[in-house]
Amino acid sequence: MKVVHSGKVRAVEPLPKLKTLLETVSDRQLRQWIEHLAVPRHFVAEAQQNRATADWLDNLFVSLGFRVERQGRYANVLAFPQKSFKEVVLVGAHYDSVPMCPAADDNGSAVAAMLGCAAACSLWQPVLPVVFVAFNCEEDGLLGSRDFVESYLQKAGFRIRCAHVLEMVGYASSAPGSQRVPTGLPVKISDTGDFLGLLANGRSTAAMDLVLRHARAYVPELPVTGLNVKLGLEKYFPVLARSDHAPFWDHKIPAVMWTDTSEFRNHNYHRHTDTPDTLNYQFLKHVTQLLTACVIQQAQQNLEDQH
Repeated sequence: MKVVHSGKVRAVEPLPKLKTLLETVSDRQLRQWIEHLAVPRHFVAEAQQNRATADWLDNLFVSLGFRVERQGRYANVLAFPQKSFKEVVLVGAHYDSVPMCPAADDNGSAVAAMLGCAAACSLWQPVLPVVFVAFNCEEDGLLGSRDFVESYLQKAGFRIRCAHVLEMVGYASSAPGSQRVPTGLPVKISDTGDFLGLLANGRSTAAMDLVLRHARAYVPELPVTGLNVKLGLEKYFPVLARSDHAPFWDHKIPAVMWTDTSEFRNHNYHRHTDTPDTLNYQFLKHVTQLLTACVIQQAQQNLEDQH
């Protein structure tokens, strides 16, 4: 395993037009989305609110110019560009919660970042080879993402160049001792929880390197720490496979997981105190800007490769 920091990589050459686009990302808008999402919405325990959340996401994606499809028995919400592509970049985040939890960070923050990226992409170019997926039932054994990867992708008609999977990206603290390392994980990281964490395996090393280099160029104020797990070691550390990136890894699809490290930083994890007022919206804005810069760069490369 190797830990890599954005401050120690070579930055890409930033595009002025893209830097201007990133200024459209609004922390106020991100907060409004999270405040709407932050109600208990478990697939079974709060089924009505779970369905209402899916409907709200459906309508919001349509308003941004995407084609929307409800997929599978778990009602994943899929948002497609108006044109079909043979290869796409995927951005995913689960929209369900554990029972009786408002889940502002887990996973409202990630859904908001995904929506912010989708809104920015629609401003950049109306049709880009990017697909957005709001997974359901992550809290019930990754059922939604597993169904998407195992059932839907086989007949989808497109390949995934890279999947960016967002799992809790809104909590940050500048207090020393606010960050812990998962028990048994043989790595050293800062004990201050002010950084974005990335997780990649051997197939997604290049994609994680791209994220780190874009962080240095476009959001240097956001510390980013990447953990690169090679040689298939991820299967020996279950803590590395707890989110919706895991089904992609299982099927040899490059995927990077983005996270604020969950309960290893956020003491509100899976509690009724996971509310919108506990989040750091400047941090979330920077995460959304970084996501947008990376996705647009990869999508533009896709367009060039497919011509």
